[in-house]
Amino acid sequence: MPLVTSTEMFKKAYDGGYAIGAFNVNNMEIVQAITEAAAELKSPVILQASAGARKYANSIYLMKLVEAAVDLHPEIPIVMHLDHGADFATCKDCVDTGFTSVMIDYSSHTFEENIEESRKVAEYAHEHGVVVEAELGTLGGVEDEVNVEMDKAMYTDPDQVEEFVKRTGVDSLAIAIGTSHGAYKFKPGQNPKLRLDILAEVSRRLPGFPIVLHGSSSVPQEYVRIINANGGALKDAIGIPEDQLREAAKGAVCKINIDSDLRLGLTAGVRQHFVEHPDHFDPRQYLSDGRANVKAIVAHKIVEVLGSDNKI
Repeated sequence: MPLVTSTEMFKKAYDGGYAIGAFNVNNMEIVQAITEAAAELKSPVILQASAGARKYANSIYLMKLVEAAVDLHPEIPIVMHLDHGADFATCKDCVDTGFTSVMIDYSSHTFEENIEESRKVAEYAHEHGVVVEAELGTLGGVEDEVNVEMDKAMYTDPDQVEEFVKRTGVDSLAIAIGTSHGAYKFKPGQNPKLRLDILAEVSRRLPGFPIVLHGSSSVPQEYVRIINANGGALKDAIGIPEDQLREAAKGAVCKINIDSDLRLGLTAGVRQHFVEHPDHFDPRQYLSDGRANVKAIVAHKIVEVLGSDNKI
C-alpha cells in the first residue's frame, strides 16, 4: 500500500471512537520503532516531520526512510504529514515532494490572516490530492521551531470554528484546549486538566469534522527518572494525563500528536546504556536500546490512549 491521506483514517476513527497517533520522526530508529509497533498492533499511523526534523535530517532522507517503512509494512495505512508548516511556501514544498498531508500553522496571526493563508494552502494541496490541517487557537510551550510563551497561549474560540472551516476548506482542525508543546507543560502542584467542554462545543458546531490535539505527550515519569539517574537534569517535566487524552479520543479528536515522549524514551535508553556499558562506542548498540523504548511507548499509546489497535 502506498502512502495514503488521512481522510478515510479519520472517518473510521471518528465513527469508531478512537484516534490516530501522529508521531514525529527525526531519524531511522524512530521511523522503525513507530512502524514496527503499528504493524504488530494492526494500527494505522501518521508519521510527521516538523521544520526542525526537515532541517536536521533533510526532507529527502526522511521521505526515503518513510518509503522504506511503507515497503516493509504494506499492510498498514501510513500518512506522511508536515507538522507546523510555517507558511504557504513550506507547505507547497512538502506537497511537491510527496507528503500526503500538510499542516499550515498560522494561528499566531490574526483570524483573517489565518483564514487567507490556510485557504491558499488548502486550494493548492487539494489540487494535488493532499489533505490539510490548520490550527485555531494557540498552544504554549517549546518544541522545535514552535516557541510560544504560556501567557500568550489562547484557547480556541468555538464561535470562530464554523466560519474558519467554511472559508478555508481545510480537512481537519487543531484546537487549543489546554495541551502544550514540550516536556514542561505544567508547574509542580498544578492539576493538568483539558478543557473538554471547549472540545464538546467545537464538536457540536462541526459535527463529523475531525479535530486534532497537538502537544499531547504525557511525559512518562519512568523515563524521566531513568534519564536523571544516568546523568540527566530534567526537573519538573510534567505532561498531559493519559486518561484525559483517551476521553478526548472517544469523541471528535481523530489525531493526537506525540513527540516529546519519544524523545524521552530514546534519550533514556541511550543514557542508561552508556552508564551500564561504558566501554561501548558502537551506535548500533546504544541506539538499539533507545529504539526499543520508543517502540514500547508507541505500542502503549496505541493500545491504552488512542485505542487504534486492530483497526485495519
